[in-house]
Amino acid sequence: MKLYHKLSQIGFLKKSYAFKFLFVAFIGIHIPLIGILFFVLYFKHSISPASILVFSLIMTLLATAITLLVLNRLIKPIQTASKALDDYRNSRKLSVLPTEYTDEAGLLLCNIQESIFEAESFINEKQDLIYMLSHDLKNFAGNPNGLAKLIISENPPESIRNLAELICESTDLQFRYIENFIKLLNEQDQVAKVNVESRIIAFAGILPFINEQVEQRLLDKNIKLSIIVEAQEALLKIDEGLLVQVLVNLISNAVKFSYFDSEIKVKICIEDSCLIITVTDAGIGFDKNQIDELFKKFTKMSRLGTANETSTGIGLYLCKKIIERNKGRLSASSEGKNKGAEFKIEFDI
Repeated sequence: MKLYHKLSQIGFLKKSYAFKFLFVAFIGIHIPLIGILFFVLYFKHSISPASILVFSLIMTLLATAITLLVLNRLIKPIQTASKALDDYRNSRKLSVLPTEYTDEAGLLLCNIQESIFEAESFINEKQDLIYMLSHDLKNFAGNPNGLAKLIISENPPESIRNLAELICESTDLQFRYIENFIKLLNEQDQVAKVNVESRIIAFAGILPFINEQVEQRLLDKNIKLSIIVEAQEALLKIDEGLLVQVLVNLISNAVKFSYFDSEIKVKICIEDSCLIITVTDAGIGFDKNQIDELFKKFTKMSRLGTANETSTGIGLYLCKKIIERNKGRLSASSEGKNKGAEFKIEFDI
């Protein structure tokens, strides 16, 4: 930005980014010519045509190299603007850009800065509004739910009890959808927290946290969890907490759709410079034409588990978002219904 700043101090270059490029190119083109003139006019000895040719080539190459170097430095404002936009899109990192310049590049920097801050403000206001509405909706739904439970506690006739129970079921469903919506907002905030620096993740260190969170679910259905660790550690651009969250969600999903007394296998290995983590179950599986639907938000694939467990329809969507935001890939495969499923995470290392 120093070269751009210095050129912006020159009066006739101040308001035009194109003129800055043309000015640098003009100087670069005339450097060889000026050098050749000085060489011919002031060199005291006789000059052969070959000497003039060699000197001209050297001056041309040198001037070209210098001009390209200067032009490369002159595009720094564009690079800075692009990086700021990428940082915000990928990790919601707010950059502070210079906005005092008046040419086209300065206008671009100013517009990107304003757009980033406006987008961040809009996101925060939207989330605050949704949290407020969700809270109020829960209160509104709670009133008929409380009245219905009060009616049931009074031992009314069966017809009235049935109606009160229907009201309870309906409001419970509303509660679940509201809570899932709030959870989605919270999880999306976590998705945005991308770790830009690589770090070594030791898998032996995160396995206890995973086991602790899925242990009760495994016990409820007497499912065995087998973990095969062939890669002890890897250098990844993902926060350990987010990786644990994804693996817990994938294992919990496998438990939900696995049969009692079955087995879930987790394998961590490195193949072809790629870290691969697979979660495999022998549960109800799915058809191949349903794969794309699995990762959609509030998917139509939301199904009851083998023990009638409910599904929010956002777990796999969030897992995929987290992995992709951290430069990885999440895919699913199955041989068909009742033939199990496999979810695979891949990171290039």
